[in-house]
Amino acid sequence: MLAEYLPTLLFLIVAGGIGVALIIVGRVLGPKTPTVEKLLPYESGFNAFEDARMQFNVRYYLIAIIFIVFDLEIAFVFPWALVFRDLGVFGLIEMGTVLALLVIGFAYVWKKGALEWE
Repeated sequence: MLAEYLPTLLFLIVAGGIGVALIIVGRVLGPKTPTVEKLLPYESGFNAFEDARMQFNVRYYLIAIIFIVFDLEIAFVFPWALVFRDLGVFGLIEMGTVLALLVIGFAYVWKKGALEWE
């Protein structure tokens, strides 16, 4: 029974070996000219001007959560579209209900102003 796992074990060993080899080759052959500018932290092209633990606006988190919700809904719609003909009218009504709730939620969020960035 353990012999069935041999290909998986070989794959993990080869993949790990390639990863380690690439890191070593990069260290050995890569350029080594550190300057003061290269050693400075880089954040989106701006110099660091505040502490890394600064507070973010709550709107950032709201937009992120809304994005995740809509992204997950698309992940549910795609498989449904693949088996649409097999589900029939029941599947159409169920997905229509899910999408209607999604549109109602989107309208609520829009009306509350959570999508406005000030």
